[in-house]
Amino acid sequence: MDLTHMFLFAALVIFAAAIDGTQAAAMVSGAVYCDQCKDGQRSLFDYPLSGTKVTITCSDGNGQVTMSREETTNAFGNYVMRFDGTPDLSNCNAQVSGRGEGLNNCGATPGAAQKLRLMFRMFGTEIFGVDSLLSEPAQPMSFCPNSSNPVVTPTRPSGPRPTPPTGSPRTFRPPRLPPLPPLPFSKASACSHQYWTKPEYKCYWRVLNPETKVSLIFGPLAARRYGTDMTLWESLGGRGDPYKTLLREATTALLNSYNSLQFPYNSVGVVTHTNWALMGSTRGVLITGLRFIRANSGSGTGVTCNLTPCK
Repeated sequence: MDLTHMFLFAALVIFAAAIDGTQAAAMVSGAVYCDQCKDGQRSLFDYPLSGTKVTITCSDGNGQVTMSREETTNAFGNYVMRFDGTPDLSNCNAQVSGRGEGLNNCGATPGAAQKLRLMFRMFGTEIFGVDSLLSEPAQPMSFCPNSSNPVVTPTRPSGPRPTPPTGSPRTFRPPRLPPLPPLPFSKASACSHQYWTKPEYKCYWRVLNPETKVSLIFGPLAARRYGTDMTLWESLGGRGDPYKTLLREATTALLNSYNSLQFPYNSVGVVTHTNWALMGSTRGVLITGLRFIRANSGSGTGVTCNLTPCK
């Protein structure tokens, strides 16, 4: 970040702090994954679990429970909890606590509890992170290396390949698969919201549908603020209000995260930071919106928009 941007950002932070009085609060965020291979750690085969119940439990020095709070993961498998005031969360743990609608076949055994870790403290606000929580199926999936019933890949016998008799019908013909598509998301790219509303770039909405509801992606806090009918496409037109600007830039950052592996935020991070802002003050909304704007514009990194018009 150059000197001009540094002074500008510092001024914006000071201005945001003056918008609303400091309100003490603690926020905890994390994510739940299906540990398909039952190896007790995140791996390539694991995926986030939506609709999963997570409980944070705090205890005193004698092991007596002093506080407990439950939350359900959103569509991306992440959860956010807010605690008003300045509670002591130094001896608290998070763990999967219920099957929920998202566990399906992955709720046989909850993984180990994870301790809360203080990540950030400023203006009376504390941000805690939690290592990924896991939920396991009854048995490892067949494609896992440690599965008791691994998928066996047939090997071709040595020697010349036999030629079928003339006129003999073939019992199996391997399908002719289309070539793999190019991987543009491996390149660095950061596009502003104006790009995502242009018809010539609509083919890049690969994962997200423009008509998907904001409340489905960002969760109940967003539904309370923006209503249940607003679509992602409509959110890109928000302006003139810190909350509308936050949602516009959050949607833009979400699209960028799905189209570039090198974008500063991943999809879970976008949703998490947006929920943190919605649970806090107008100051927090403004600061988060400004951070998304910087990421979406490639400010300070020299990254530009890598989209090309759709054919």
